[in-house]
Amino acid sequence: MTLWNGSYPFYPGANACFPFDTTRAVIITIFLSMLVMFIIILPGIRGRGRLFWFLQLVLGLFLGAVVLTVQFTRDWETGWVQANTSYKSFSRAQVNVDIGLHIGLAGVNVTLRGNPVNQINETINYNEHFPWNFGADYDRSYSEGLEKGLPSPILYVAEQFSTQSPCAVHRQYRIAGHYASLALWLAFCTWLMSILLFSMSFPLYGGHMLLLTATLILFSLLFFFTMRNTLKCPIQFGPVSLRTDYGESFWLTLATGLLCLLLGLGIVTLNSLQPEKLKLIFSLQKSSKEEVWDKSCLPAEPSCSAQDVVMVPLGELCQVTVT
Repeated sequence: MTLWNGSYPFYPGANACFPFDTTRAVIITIFLSMLVMFIIILPGIRGRGRLFWFLQLVLGLFLGAVVLTVQFTRDWETGWVQANTSYKSFSRAQVNVDIGLHIGLAGVNVTLRGNPVNQINETINYNEHFPWNFGADYDRSYSEGLEKGLPSPILYVAEQFSTQSPCAVHRQYRIAGHYASLALWLAFCTWLMSILLFSMSFPLYGGHMLLLTATLILFSLLFFFTMRNTLKCPIQFGPVSLRTDYGESFWLTLATGLLCLLLGLGIVTLNSLQPEKLKLIFSLQKSSKEEVWDKSCLPAEPSCSAQDVVMVPLGELCQVTVT
């Protein structure tokens, strides 16, 4: 087939990359809206309990937002490489590109960006997703990429994770992603239970739920860690190879799990050593200043007038003539 305007006619144009992840944006918007709503009613809380309540609110929403968001992120494992490589099949054209690999719990993203973006009369800016979650067929997505005529670097990287690849990492990554996702969904449920227990004035049981949440989060990291350290085929582009490492989602999940663990242990320990301070933090007991103020407002003894009214004999009451 002949060239037309410098490009092969059976290849489609480059897919436009969306500027941000819509799922992550929706989740963050929901939790920020909840935070703003609670901040509006914050002035209605009196005394020291306002600060403690605000800290509980921020920490609780942060934990929930992270546990829910990392389910849909695609940067648990990432890697970049810059290479000179062929652009498409049946073409000897060489391009200088940045090739990125982003592995999530639900699939693989392959990014291809030109240096510069406009080369050989084309805009080289691709971001293709190949899913392996429940209900998705990775091999079918890869076949559709072949039919669309995606650039060779993207197809080469995606082929390493297919079921037909000699690397045999598709099954391991898919199972590890499913188990990690299940553990995170259970962690989100236990987080909801902890928020409910804290709101019902049961801080000790809420602390236990936080410990369970931390355990589930750390188990999800363990599932992904075991897969990350298995042997994999090198992804080679001439003299350079594409190497991956733990991404932002992995480290953010680890920090969230450790934070849940510290908060849960702190609540349980404080309940054992100083339960009064724990009740004060969760506004279950009034502070000393508020108790002094309440006692100063209440009469220490019944007034003399009240005693006189009760103790006056009936014979000494004033007589009232009714006409």
